[in-house]
Amino acid sequence: MALRINDIAPDFTAETTQGTIRFHDWIGDSWAVLFSHPKDFTPVCTTELGAMANLQDQFAARGAKIIGLSVDPVESHGRWAQDIEDVGGTKVNYPMIGDPELKLAKLYDMLAADAGETSEGRTPILNAPVRTVFVIGPDKRIKLQLAYPMTTGRNFDEILRVLDSMQLTAKHRVATPANWKQGEDVILTAAVTKDEADQQFPGYKTVKPYLRTAAQPK
Repeated sequence: MALRINDIAPDFTAETTQGTIRFHDWIGDSWAVLFSHPKDFTPVCTTELGAMANLQDQFAARGAKIIGLSVDPVESHGRWAQDIEDVGGTKVNYPMIGDPELKLAKLYDMLAADAGETSEGRTPILNAPVRTVFVIGPDKRIKLQLAYPMTTGRNFDEILRVLDSMQLTAKHRVATPANWKQGEDVILTAAVTKDEADQQFPGYKTVKPYLRTAAQPK
């Protein structure tokens, strides 16, 4: 079943480098970033896991947990962790899910149902679709999903930027324009009447009848 934005993120129980988790319980009242990998000990993924280790505090400051997934056993993840620390300079303190039977890769529609039932003997190319980032809200719904090719490292600063936008727009009736960054002007949604805009967003600008901008709400 294809997953779409606003679908409930499939729940699961799995082994991780930090013990057994039930995914929805692990998320709790937080936001969550689940990012997947086709195989352990692959070069681009090694840099990505290190980058996330360096950014973990920034995600935590936004009330977001991070968790990785790779279609290899947890024991392999544990051996890989030292390489990740050597390359990225920071210890991996977030959990990594083991998916040696490919169940979660299939559950999240990253591999076909007939892809087999074991990671053993599979090459990174066979697992290439398992390079997706899912951002999941406290309501357990998928808010964002991005799929990347194997040769392109992910930009996790962009995930932080999108998380800032989603958290802001969940609290206020605003949207964010192209290339928006924290602190820049926002767009008033159509749900905001003129009277409300005058009261709640003094000094807002009407660029087009359908495009009104204002300073970012505090």
